[in-house]
Amino acid sequence: MPLPRDLVRSLPKVALHDHLDGGLRPTTVIDLCRELGIDPPGADAQQATEQQVADWFHDAADSGSLPEYLSTFERTVALMQSAAHLRRIAREFVEDMAADGVVYAETRWAPHQHTTGGMSLDEAVQAVQDGLDEGVAAVEARGGRIVVGQLLCYLRHLEPGDDLVEIALARRADGPRPGAPVGSAGVVGLDLAGPEAGFPASRFRAQFARARAEGLRVTIHAGEGDDPASIADALETGAERLGHGVRLVEDLDADGGDALGPLAERVHRERICLEVCPSSNLQTGIARTIAEHPVGRLHRAGFALALSSDNRLMSRTGTTRETALVAEALDWGVDELEQVALTALDSGFAPAAQREALREEVVRPAYAAARRGV
Repeated sequence: MPLPRDLVRSLPKVALHDHLDGGLRPTTVIDLCRELGIDPPGADAQQATEQQVADWFHDAADSGSLPEYLSTFERTVALMQSAAHLRRIAREFVEDMAADGVVYAETRWAPHQHTTGGMSLDEAVQAVQDGLDEGVAAVEARGGRIVVGQLLCYLRHLEPGDDLVEIALARRADGPRPGAPVGSAGVVGLDLAGPEAGFPASRFRAQFARARAEGLRVTIHAGEGDDPASIADALETGAERLGHGVRLVEDLDADGGDALGPLAERVHRERICLEVCPSSNLQTGIARTIAEHPVGRLHRAGFALALSSDNRLMSRTGTTRETALVAEALDWGVDELEQVALTALDSGFAPAAQREALREEVVRPAYAAARRGV
């Protein structure tokens, strides 16, 4: 029997892969469009409804290809060119995560896309941090618990530079920051996002080598829009986690056996976490259904997996929904959900003390209580 959706929502979850510019509330899209004097996607500015906007983003992203999926972000990024707008969207990110039962979240975004309104890269990062801090403080004021950090994304199709490494080094938090809420983790690492095919991660090898040498954490999108060679390239470029990574399944025994190819064996042996986002993968053509998605086979083979929502607006989803869909399709119970949550928490980039406190004080007790009640 499938786990009740309310139970899945109530259990503490970990979101490692959620894009800030892919998670705007439809109502926020409408508000910011009206403020800027432009029509929201799919609707007239004065007549727009939340449903119309939500439908437009989902339908436009439901394309079957990664480049087409990514094209929808032009509409959200255009609304994120001021400190006030970034701050609001970051605050709402935290509020929405907490409402969805997430206790640890990393939001990723590409500061280079947010300077056309006159902000510097550092001013944009500060605006997001201000919003995250406001959201965490609000959750804590209500007696809730959440740890939140931000990942700064380089984009594969842009020219490499050291600017984001410098900002991340200046803003990384090795412990609680003075004046910040307890659950605010600051900048926790770097990412590489954007179209995979034709834009190898190795173009950014120097930046990520420096980041790793300085102790910064690194995740890289790979193995979604390109074949397993993109995963190997990401690992050689310094990735500690893989954004998506699900085409790693192509390096497993084609007949469904347990044999692992050399790349899969490395990922398995080193416990490199795959940040799996099932619903968005269906939209970009990885699989037709959750039951056919590689997550089932990868889990059975013992890979380290985390479940996240990727882009809540474009995929009309959330962490609870993604978790419930996988649990229903693969007949997972509380034990499997706890395993995924703990794997994700262990793979997080926030300071170890913050993650360990969540593990022992929040996650383990909640799942133990759920087992007693199921």
